[in-house]
Amino acid sequence: MTVTKASLQSDLTGAIRAQDKVRAGTLRMALTAITVEESAGAHRELSSHEVLKVLAREAKKRREAAAAYQEAGRPELLEVERAELAILQEYLPQQLDEAAVAAIIEEVVARSGATGMAQLGQVMKAVQATVAGRADGKVVAGLVRARLTS
Repeated sequence: MTVTKASLQSDLTGAIRAQDKVRAGTLRMALTAITVEESAGAHRELSSHEVLKVLAREAKKRREAAAAYQEAGRPELLEVERAELAILQEYLPQQLDEAAVAAIIEEVVARSGATGMAQLGQVMKAVQATVAGRADGKVVAGLVRARLTS
């Protein structure tokens, strides 16, 4: 599924007509983040790939906020963040689990011949190109470090 600003605007219109306040609010937030990104720098329309990056960044914010609300014991705010995250995840590619990421790392290490932490950057670059938004960067970095130090 290709996600563009126009498709998000169309979905926003549908959410407003259906009176789905959570979906409408979440899509407005996502469109605002996209517009801010577009107005920063070159003032151009974002590609589908760039829109996905913005949505992934917004989803990460929701995950972090949900964790903070859970630690603070604020279940009402936690549910709002989880609902927004669920809506954003509908537009993002399916996330890879740790086993799939580990398999990709093994393949890259075998292909590149990396033997230690000195090749961390080389391995990370190849792995990030392969997972491309389907895995959290912190998780990937942790798995790569663990593999290269073992």
